[in-house]
Parts: sequence; structure tokens; C-alpha cells
Amino acid sequence: MLKEELLKLLEEDRDFRLTVAGLLGYRDILEKLGEHDKKFNELLQKLDEHTRTLQEQIRILQEHTEILREHTRILREHTEALREYSKRFESIEQRLEVHDRKFNELMGELLILRKEFEKLNIRVEVTIGSIGRRWGADLERMVLEIYREVLEKKGIEPGKVEKFKYKDRDGSLTGVKGRIIDVDVLVRDDKVYVIEVKSRAELESVEALPEKARVVERVLGRKVERIYLVAVNVDKEAFERAVELGIEVVCGHVIE
Repeated sequence: MLKEELLKLLEEDRDFRLTVAGLLGYRDILEKLGEHDKKFNELLQKLDEHTRTLQEQIRILQEHTEILREHTRILREHTEALREYSKRFESIEQRLEVHDRKFNELMGELLILRKEFEKLNIRVEVTIGSIGRRWGADLERMVLEIYREVLEKKGIEPGKVEKFKYKDRDGSLTGVKGRIIDVDVLVRDDKVYVIEVKSRAELESVEALPEKARVVERVLGRKVERIYLVAVNVDKEAFERAVELGIEVVCGHVIE
């Protein structure tokens, strides 16, 4: 019956009706506030999550910033080093230009010196050739004087030995055009003796003596009576070959 009384009061009592209406509205408000609180808490939770995400992003950004600063520092150092190397390279390049210039100057001087040396070399060769010819003749006379006593016992007077030199212009005697035969000869009692004088006699010199003797015979028109090899030293094989060819050897030593 309480219900009927409440309804009656609502119909008849304006103040009561307003009070109940107020109570009913407050409850709705409280319920709506509760829903808003729930949504607000959810927003706060999401905000916290976004805040943590943002903080993490900020931390990562700070790390990248530090890395970027370090790279910037290294880049600056490399840039400075590159500038320094560039300066050094320019300095080296300038030095190289100086060295190139000096080198070219030196090469020019060397070319001049080379030409002067070539001229000097020609003069030296001419001088040495002249000395060599004089020295060769003096050496032959000296060797003959050394063995004068032995040679005189064999009937050869060193003072009467003369130089024989013949150029076979057409090659009719030696088979070689322009070949020169150079040997010493002694003419005594219409007999011709061919004498080869050497400081050291080798096999090649011995092998050439018979041919030289034949040329002397044909040029002088006389028979060569005997061939002599006069030398300070004679190679063993040259000595043995001379004995085989009937060449008489007068020497100081036979070299093994």
C-alpha cells in the first residue's frame, strides 16, 4: 500500500514530487559521472601508455642525437685532417715541381757532359791506339832482347829482324779481302825466317803462323826456312800445337 501512498503523494504534493525528481536526477548524474570516471581512467591509462611510448621515443632520439654528435665530431676531425693532408699535398706538389725543374736542368747538364765525354773518349781512343802501336813495337823489341842470347845461338840476330806487314786487298792470298798479315821476318843468306813475337802466345796465334808464312813466301818470292815463336809465356796447348806444326818455340814459361 506504500506504493499507492507514494503515487498519491506524487500527484498531490508538489514539493514531494520535486524532491523525488531531484533525487532521481542526481542518481542519473552519479551514474553518468561513474561512466565518465571510467572513461577518464581509461583515457588516463592510454595517456600513460602514450607517455611511456613518447618517453621511449625521446630516449631513442637522445641516443641518436648523441650518435649524430659523435659522427659530427669525427667528421669535423676528418675534415680537418683532410685539409691538413691537402696542405701537405700542395707542399709536396710544389717540391716536386722544384725537383722536376732541377732534374731537367741536371739532365741538360748531363747531356752536355755526355757529349764532352764522347769527344774526350774519341781523343783517348786515338791516343791509346797510338800508344798501343808504339808500345807493341817496343814490347817486341824488348822480348827479342830478352832472348837475344838464345836467338843468336840459333843464328837469329834481333837487330836485323824487320817488321813485315801486308794487306791482302783482293783476298787472293788469304781468301779474305782486306786481311792484314803482320809478322816479323829475318832475311839472312837468301833464307827467310818468320818470327812471331808475343808477350803471351795462345793457340790462335800458333794456328795462324803457317798461313802467315805462306803469305810471306808468295809476297817475297822466297821459301820460308823456319818459323819461330818467341814469347815470354806460352799456353800449354799452344806450345804442343807449335811442336806439331814444326814451329820452334823460344819462351820463358809454358802455362798450364
